[in-house]
Amino acid sequence: MVNDEILKERWQQLQKQLAAQFGDGETLELDAIIYLVGVQELGQLHRRFKKDHKIDLMHIAICRLLEPYGFYAFDYIDEEGWPHYTALESLPHLKPGEQSLMMKEALVNYFLEKEYIR
Repeated sequence: MVNDEILKERWQQLQKQLAAQFGDGETLELDAIIYLVGVQELGQLHRRFKKDHKIDLMHIAICRLLEPYGFYAFDYIDEEGWPHYTALESLPHLKPGEQSLMMKEALVNYFLEKEYIR
């Protein structure tokens, strides 16, 4: 796991950049950032999504974010362009704060990989 202070700094940098780009300056919550990753991974940035698709997008994002941790593996892209993942390992039972920390770390790593933050 990344040093807590480094993670905190990178998380704040990520929130600041995303707020400026997507939130009209308003800080985006964890779920909103996960949703953005889902849209990015789907690659259909121009579309408007209904509620059930928004849940699917968050699922795509979570699978993609947790893939480097060994919980999921990319499987295929269906005929509509939606990525599918296979669960490799059960997610650990974590307290809500621990879940949040894990997702923040995964998001920071994702955006570092995409060179959106440094």
